[in-house]
Amino acid sequence: MKFSYIIIITFILGFISCNQSTSLKTATFQVWGNCDKCKKTIETSVSIKGVNEKNWNVESKLMTIKFDTTIISLEEVEQLIAKVGYDNDMYYGDDYAYGKLESCCQFERKPFDSK
Repeated sequence: MKFSYIIIITFILGFISCNQSTSLKTATFQVWGNCDKCKKTIETSVSIKGVNEKNWNVESKLMTIKFDTTIISLEEVEQLIAKVGYDNDMYYGDDYAYGKLESCCQFERKPFDSK
């Protein structure tokens, strides 16, 4: 009897842990920017529920995020970054938000087709 309880509990815990790990995804994509102020703005823009880890590298211009796909999608994350003025692989940054960035943060914008 005790043995069957142990098997049932082990099965349930294993099932729960498998379900949680499948909803977490890591993605890396390019975000244009220049400096540490950009880093702060970009990372802050995705400081929301569902995004567990975020890191934008100033030198490589690569954003790496770990997020819960049951709460937020990669497209939504990229849209949030674009809303604060930063171009990325999928979305062109909002022109108004880009114009309000500090001069050191105004990166050279490329035509959308060449991204």
